Amino acid sequence: MTAGTLDGPANDLPAESPGGPDAAPRPVHDVDLVIVGAGPAGLYGAYYAGFRGMSVALIDSLPEPGGQVAALYPEKDIFDIAGYPAVKGQALVDALVAQAGQAEPLYLLGESALELRHDAESVEVVTDAGTRVRAKALLLTGGIGTFTPRELPAGGEYLGRGLRYFVRKLDELAGQDVVVVGGGDSAVDWALALEPIARSLTLVHRRDAFRAHEHSVARLQASSVRVLTPFEVAGIAGDDRIAEVTVERVRSGERVTLPAQTVVAALGFIADLGPVQKWGLDLRKRHVLVDRSMRTNLERVFAAGDISDYDGKVRLISVGFGEAAAAVNNLAPLVNPAFGTVPGHSSDAS
Repeated sequence: MTAGTLDGPANDLPAESPGGPDAAPRPVHDVDLVIVGAGPAGLYGAYYAGFRGMSVALIDSLPEPGGQVAALYPEKDIFDIAGYPAVKGQALVDALVAQAGQAEPLYLLGESALELRHDAESVEVVTDAGTRVRAKALLLTGGIGTFTPRELPAGGEYLGRGLRYFVRKLDELAGQDVVVVGGGDSAVDWALALEPIARSLTLVHRRDAFRAHEHSVARLQASSVRVLTPFEVAGIAGDDRIAEVTVERVRSGERVTLPAQTVVAALGFIADLGPVQKWGLDLRKRHVLVDRSMRTNLERVFAAGDISDYDGKVRLISVGFGEAAAAVNNLAPLVNPAFGTVPGHSSDAS
C-alpha cells in the first residue's frame, strides 16, 4: 500500500497488470467521485452525488452492495431510519440500491481499495484487483472496515454444525432450541426476532447489564425469552451437531444445561481498516477524523458514516445519511466550481 501525490516518481503506476508486460492492461475508470464503501452511507452518497450531477464509482470488498447490513443482518429490523417505524436490513439495502441506481454508478464489488494517490487536482484509487479509478474527490464510507466475529471461547469445533455468529435467514432456525450468547444490540435483536419461531429461546450474557438499546432491553424483559445473567458458556456437546449447551454462573460456578440445536454467538466483531490505515489519514481509534464539512486532513478526501469521527459523533445509519449528503455538497465545488455548496431543494428538480 502506498499513498502520495499523483505526479511523484515513486507513485507512478505501471500501465500493465501485476502479471507483467504481457498481462491484460489494468482497467482505468474516470469519474467525478469515487466512493469507497457500498454500505448504506455509500449508497446514499452515490444517489446524492448523482442528484448533484456527478458521475460515481463505488468500490467495496464485499460481492454485493449493502455492507455489514446486507452481509450480516439482512433480516434484522432497523428502527432508526426516518419514515420507517421498522425496516428489515435487506429491504433497506434494496431501496438504497434502487435509489442509487438513479445516478447510474459504476460498481466495483469484490475489490478492496489498496492504494491512494492524491494531489491538488485529483485522486486515484487502485484496488487489489489492479483496477484504477481516477476522480476529482474521494468519499470514504467504509463503515468499520473488514470485520471478523469474536469467537466463542467454548465449542468452536461446532462452527457450521450448530454454532454460528450471525443469522442471515431467520426461518432456518424455526422450530429449534436456540441459545443466543451476548449482551449487545445484535444478541438482543436476534433473540427477539427468533422468539416467535423458535421452539425455545435462551439468551446468555456474562453481565447483568446489557449494552443494547434501552427499548430493546425492555422488550426482551417483557418477552418469553429465558434470560440467564450473569452466565457464560462453559461447554457445548453433541455428536455430529450441537445437542446441548452448558452454561455457568459467573463467580458462583452454578451450572445449567440447556437443550440446543443452534448457538448464535453475538459477541461483536473485530474491525480492521486494512490499507486505509496507511493512507496518511488522521485517525482516532480506527476512525477517520473529519471536520464539520466531513473533510479529512488529505486533499479532496472526505469521510462519512461509521468510519468517520468527530466530537459528539453518534453512530446511527440515519446520521450516516446526513453526513454523506453533507460530504457530497461540500466536495461538489472541487468536482466543478460551478456546482456550489448549496444544493437547492430536491423537489425543485424536474
